[in-house]
Amino acid sequence: MTDPDKKLTLEELEAELNALKVTPDAEPQLPSAQQQQTLAPPPEVPAGPLPLVPGESAKYRLPDMHPEGRKFLGIALAAVLFSGLVLEWTALSFVLLGIAIWVAAFFRDPVRVTPIGENLIVSPADGLVSLITNVEVPRQLLGEGGLGEGLVTRVTVFMNVFDVHVNRAPIAGRLTRIVYVPGKFLNADLDKASEENERQYFVMEDASGVRVAFTQIAGLVARRIMKWVDVGQALKVGERFGLIRFGSRVDVFLPAGYVPAVAVGQRAIAGETVLALKGAPLMQSAQAQ
Repeated sequence: MTDPDKKLTLEELEAELNALKVTPDAEPQLPSAQQQQTLAPPPEVPAGPLPLVPGESAKYRLPDMHPEGRKFLGIALAAVLFSGLVLEWTALSFVLLGIAIWVAAFFRDPVRVTPIGENLIVSPADGLVSLITNVEVPRQLLGEGGLGEGLVTRVTVFMNVFDVHVNRAPIAGRLTRIVYVPGKFLNADLDKASEENERQYFVMEDASGVRVAFTQIAGLVARRIMKWVDVGQALKVGERFGLIRFGSRVDVFLPAGYVPAVAVGQRAIAGETVLALKGAPLMQSAQAQ
């Protein structure tokens, strides 16, 4: 920098002014790779079952009640009014009111955020992962639109009377087989319930041809298995396909190459918990504590 006390000649002043000028032909300096990364726009948020807004947090909302439960809630509330207003049995009306609240809670149908990705199988049911074992493919799943013979891994999710009982599709695909089998109403937590209880088999095939089978099984209290789908219908992963009334279980039969991503004793959430994935297992073992 020039010393302010030093006197410059005219030629020296012109040289310094020319050095400060920016020529129009000069190439602009490009930002460094680090600057470019900093200035790059944020990536787009992938589309999902719910609208995701960057920078905003999710908010809790009370779960809706499935329309299937309205008639049962109506019956329960009518019983409350009859016992309280007509019979004037106050104690009984309070008991019946508690039952009505439980009915409303049983048929709750909360919003679920389903993971989207390849080679994932999500849980079709809320409940306890009560058993993971290798079994022969049930004969009801053999044949057209079904599975081939052999051993498969079966993951069992047991639903108690306090769990959400709306069932959801474990993969995205098309239904290729549905078989209903009448049967008993043993405790659904028993292993023999898979072969003796009332049940309904489903097989779904994804875009790559992989087939996943699953079964709705009635329980000790459950007396009705419901489905809202038919063979040939396409479902998105996590989409509702049925419901079991009042305590039951769902079995999922994993395709070859898929391994469980849950452990026995773990809680599963329908449409959210990744039940199995293709490739190496996520865990070697698990511990209750």
